Amino acid sequence: MRVISGDRRGFQLKGPAGRFTRPMADKVRGALFSMLDSLGVVPERVLDLYAGTGGIGIEALSRGAEWADFVEQNSAAAAVVRANLAHTRFDDVSRVHQEAVSTFVSRAERDSQTEPYDFIIMDPPYADPELVPTLERVGGSPLVESGTVLVIGHSPRVALPEQAGKLERLRERCHGDSCFSIYEAPPPSDNDQSHGPDGQGEE
Repeated sequence: MRVISGDRRGFQLKGPAGRFTRPMADKVRGALFSMLDSLGVVPERVLDLYAGTGGIGIEALSRGAEWADFVEQNSAAAAVVRANLAHTRFDDVSRVHQEAVSTFVSRAERDSQTEPYDFIIMDPPYADPELVPTLERVGGSPLVESGTVLVIGHSPRVALPEQAGKLERLRERCHGDSCFSIYEAPPPSDNDQSHGPDGQGEE
């Protein structure tokens, strides 16, 4: 594994810790970021859920993102993320949260000071039965604001919804047995903006 582009291009990354971590292959990661480029997506504040090795979030940092939070429950995998951040010298613009994704999202839902992200990555285990409910929960949470782009890795055999909370699916791309879908939270419609908090049109 390596960083594909940006300031840390060519930096080697530590591989997965154990057989339960399935990092996105370099080829697929490259295709993902090429598609994001074509959509004009330039991440600044990044959230990498089910971080694994941290490869996707680190790629975003290498390409100019200003901050990244990594969420990984497995202690060995979280140690790999920390090692990769130290090796690429991004440990001062990132934080690793060793906890379940559901715990991280729950805290965001409770905290009135939660800062949203403009780019969220979800690359959960393909067999995770909570994949769709978690996507919908994240999509409806304060982690997402207008303009947020979320990318989720999934099996081609998994049917994802066209809408998840505030998110709408834009694209789906498959490479062999690996797929990713891109969602975006659209801006409020003109109709929404023309109404005050009481639901009446503003004078």
